[in-house]
Amino acid sequence: MPTRSALRCLSSAAAAPGLALAAVPILASILTCSAGPAAAGETSGKKAEAKPPVTLDEKGITVRLDDGSTFRIGGRLQGDFGTGHVQQRGFGTVFEEPAAIRRAWIETYYSLKDFEFAFQYDFNERRVPVSDAIVAYKGFQDVIITQGNFKEPFSLDQLISDNVSQFTERSQADAFAPARNFGSAIGTHGANWTAVTGVFGGNINTGLQNNGIASTTRLTYTPWLSENKNDVLHLGLAGSYRTLGDDDSSLSLSSRSEAFLFARPLVNTRTIRDATAIGRVGVEAAWQQGPFRLQGEYILTDIERRDGRPPLLFQGGYIQASVVLNDKGRPYRVVPTYGSEYGVFTGVTVEERQRVSRGGTGLFELGVRYSAIDLESREVRGGVEHDFTAGANWYPEPNIRFVFDYIRSHAEPSAESLNFGRRTVDADLFIGRAQLTW
Repeated sequence: MPTRSALRCLSSAAAAPGLALAAVPILASILTCSAGPAAAGETSGKKAEAKPPVTLDEKGITVRLDDGSTFRIGGRLQGDFGTGHVQQRGFGTVFEEPAAIRRAWIETYYSLKDFEFAFQYDFNERRVPVSDAIVAYKGFQDVIITQGNFKEPFSLDQLISDNVSQFTERSQADAFAPARNFGSAIGTHGANWTAVTGVFGGNINTGLQNNGIASTTRLTYTPWLSENKNDVLHLGLAGSYRTLGDDDSSLSLSSRSEAFLFARPLVNTRTIRDATAIGRVGVEAAWQQGPFRLQGEYILTDIERRDGRPPLLFQGGYIQASVVLNDKGRPYRVVPTYGSEYGVFTGVTVEERQRVSRGGTGLFELGVRYSAIDLESREVRGGVEHDFTAGANWYPEPNIRFVFDYIRSHAEPSAESLNFGRRTVDADLFIGRAQLTW
C-alpha cells in the first residue's frame, strides 16, 4: 500500500482546481516527496520489499496493476531567464521578455505486456502541443515497432531528450533535423550496434498530409562500450529523403542564436518556393571516458527544385566537450522504451549522498560547444552563423536542474542585417534555466 507521506502528496496535488492551477501544488508535492525519507529508497540492511502498487517520487505517479501493467504520469517544467546584447545599431529587441516558460509538459505512459503507449502534451506550445503520441509493439526479440507521432531517427543531438541535453538549446545544426512527425518505424539492435528506419508524413499537430512523405534511417555502432555503459565510443550515420509534393508551395530554413529567449533568427533562407524534395545526410561521433565526453555532428542538406533548376546545398555541425566534476559520466543507452531514440546518452546520476536534501552539494557539470550553420547556396543568401557556448549545470536533486549558459553569436551576413548593408551581427547572451522533471 502507498505510504502515508505518498498519500498526503497525492491528496495535496489533487486538491488544486484545474490543470493549470494544479501545476504549483503538484510540483510542490513532488519536491516534498522526493526530499523526504519515504521516497529516498534508503536501505537499512533489511531485505528489499516488493514495490507498492502506487508510488510517488521524482519519476511522477506510478500505478502497478494486478495484470502486470504499469501506468505512469510524469511531466517537465522548464523556465528560462536571461539577458543579452547585440552589437548592431537598429537591430531592435534582443529578448521579447527577460523570462518565459520554455516547456510545460504532462506525460503519460502505459506498459501492457508487449505494448507501450505514450502521450506527451506541452501546455506552453500553441502550434505543436502534442509531442509523442505512440503505440509500440515489442513482442519480437530485439525489435521495436512504433506507430504514431515521434522523432524521426536522425541526429544524436536531436534524439537526446531536452530533459538531459548539455545546454539549454541544441546546436545550430538542429535546424536540419526533421524532429517529430507522424509515421511508422522499426528498430533493432545487437550488443554494439543499432538500426532503425521509418516512413513519416506530416506532424500530427499541423496535418498528416502536409509536408510530403519521408524515409529516414539511422545506424549506430559502438566499437568500444564498457559493461557499465559509461565508457563508450559511438559512431553514427543517418539519412533522410522527403518528397514535398506539388501541393507544397514553399520551404524555409532558419536558425536563431542558441537561446530560447532570443527574438529573431540571425540566419534565414526565407521562402524557397520551387523546392520539390529535401535530402539530409548526417554523421555523428562521440567518445566518453569516465566523466569526460567529446561529441560532434555534421549534417549536409540538399534541396531539389523543379523545372530543372540546380539544387541548393546547406550544411551545419557542432563539436562539444563536457565533464562531470564530482561523478562518472552520462550512461549510454543502446535501446529505448519505444520509438527511434537508439544509441543516445542519458542524464547524469545524482547519488543519495550527493543530494542537497541529504546534506550533499549536488552534482556539477561543465561544457563548451562550437556550432555553425551555412544557409548560403547559389542565389539563396540565408547567411552563415557561428556560435560559441560555455555552460554549467547544477543538479541538486535527481529531478531538479539549473543551467547557466553564455552564448557568443556571430552572423555574416544575416537575414536580419540585410537592412543594414549586410554587415555582421554579433550577440552576447546569458541564459539560465530552472528545470523540474517528475
